[in-house]
Amino acid sequence: MSTTHAPTKDRSAARTLLRLWPYVRPARARLFTAAFVAVLASCTGLVIPLVLKWLVDGPVADGDTAGVWLGALYLLLLGLAEALLFGLRRWLVARPLSHVEAEMRAGLYRRLQRLPVAFHDRWASGQLLSRATTDLMLLRMFLAFPLTFLLVNAVTILVGVIIMLLQDWALGLVILGPAIPVVVTCVIFEKRYHHVARLAQDQVGDLTTVVEESVLGIRIIKGFGRHRSQARAFRDLTAKLRGTELRKARLLATIWGVITTLPEVAIGAALVLGCVQVADGDLSAGTLVAFLSTALALRWPVESIGFLLAMSQEAATATERYFEAMDETPEQERHLRGAGLDQSAAPPRGATSHEPPAADNDGMRFSAVSFRFPDASEDSPPILDRIDLHIRPGESMALVGATGSGKTTLTALVPRLHELTAGRITLDGEDITAMPREELRSMVAVAFEDPTLFSTSVADNVLMGQDAQELDRALSVAQADFVHALPQGADTQVGEQGLSLSGGQRQRIALARAVVGRPRFLVLDDPLSALDVHTEAAVEAALRDVLADTTALIVAHRPSTVQLADRVALLSEGRITAVGTHHELLRSNAEYAHLMSGSGDSGEGEDAR
Repeated sequence: MSTTHAPTKDRSAARTLLRLWPYVRPARARLFTAAFVAVLASCTGLVIPLVLKWLVDGPVADGDTAGVWLGALYLLLLGLAEALLFGLRRWLVARPLSHVEAEMRAGLYRRLQRLPVAFHDRWASGQLLSRATTDLMLLRMFLAFPLTFLLVNAVTILVGVIIMLLQDWALGLVILGPAIPVVVTCVIFEKRYHHVARLAQDQVGDLTTVVEESVLGIRIIKGFGRHRSQARAFRDLTAKLRGTELRKARLLATIWGVITTLPEVAIGAALVLGCVQVADGDLSAGTLVAFLSTALALRWPVESIGFLLAMSQEAATATERYFEAMDETPEQERHLRGAGLDQSAAPPRGATSHEPPAADNDGMRFSAVSFRFPDASEDSPPILDRIDLHIRPGESMALVGATGSGKTTLTALVPRLHELTAGRITLDGEDITAMPREELRSMVAVAFEDPTLFSTSVADNVLMGQDAQELDRALSVAQADFVHALPQGADTQVGEQGLSLSGGQRQRIALARAVVGRPRFLVLDDPLSALDVHTEAAVEAALRDVLADTTALIVAHRPSTVQLADRVALLSEGRITAVGTHHELLRSNAEYAHLMSGSGDSGEGEDAR
């Protein structure tokens, strides 16, 4: 699955990288100090040619042995000073930049937790993982090296050129000859390299997705003998990434060839011209040595321009990719901006409502609820259309319907995993869109048909921050006593996604997680589908006591699960078409009787999306 979000228009790398400033600002003192130290170290290196000039034209020309030794000492001290200053620069940036990377990663993680489910439905997990790992590593490397040395090298080249022009302006102009073609090459390179660098980073995200899916789905791959097709898909993506990396290498080779060759030719021409001037007596040997030493000292700053620009472009695309996720609107802000849609059935303060006011103990009420997915076109039919349903306080309502009727989608609206397109849902008279999400989700507990467990202990998976004293009660309700027989009991690590457990065991742990906090409202999406008949009966018997103290909406496919509920609502093509007891609907509704008979599509799979 490819999730490439390439920019639709040209953008400035510098403007993109400036978005990092809020993260870098706390470390600005050390980073500016490090840049100053690096400039000082580089300029210290440019003093060495001046010492050589003095040494050649003075002690060497005069045969002064003591002066030669003194000059050697100066050169040694300058070299040590340069090395120490560069070491100091490295020490100054190491700690703050690791902190910047950690803060950006933590910020991305927090944002991903707050983004709506629709965002995670659109994005491949590998793309998000690559942004949190590879892209942030590139940004740290950029802040540690290219950012500083783009400045350092620019200052070094400027100071070096001034020194050379002061030594001999004619030779200085010779050295400056390649400047224009080098600048033109850099501009062309920057535009082309940005596109290729972005493509490579997106392909790394796609490759990460394939690897992750292959590891998580290893049982399916082995069970169906599909390892060859998966390996082929992996090889294809690897080949694409390799091709893109080779394009990057060719671009780098081109710019390095230009940047290396032209200055070398200029230095060679300056050497010949300088030797002629020395032979004619127009230039001292020391001046020529100093001039050429300065020119050679500038080789690295000039030649490094290529890969510094490359790393800067990669950092710019990494920044772009990072902020693509960070710029997504979190759940709460998205609701506020879209309040005009969400509140279509909720009149503003002071307006007259045609609905009777809801009581404080009104239970769970759906009023003219409609929903379509955010990426659906406006003229497409809604998944849910004007749902009206009232679950009285302490009542359990079973939700029955064929596959694709929208049952799972309806249950996801209660904890606001999706936002309403129109209408309103109230819990004990309070509109869920008016509640802070933290408060709403502390009132509503959910259990899904396909449970997700985390790579931690059984106890941590069940409690999720709740009181540990409730653990045994929750396990008992879910008939999950098998936990006590595990090697370390409730402290046993369940492994990634709980795949070390059976499907029925995972469902029972997820059910225990739903009931552990004694929620006021319970939403269960066919939570018993993976259980055998005897275990299901035991769980249902224990659940009856829990359901007596809560208001529950239960997606059901089996008659045994339906009979847990006080009443049943039939959902057909996104509409509630009948409400009544199980026996009433069996007698009066042919569609319901058809679903419960088992001859129809009872929908043991996924609902609409």
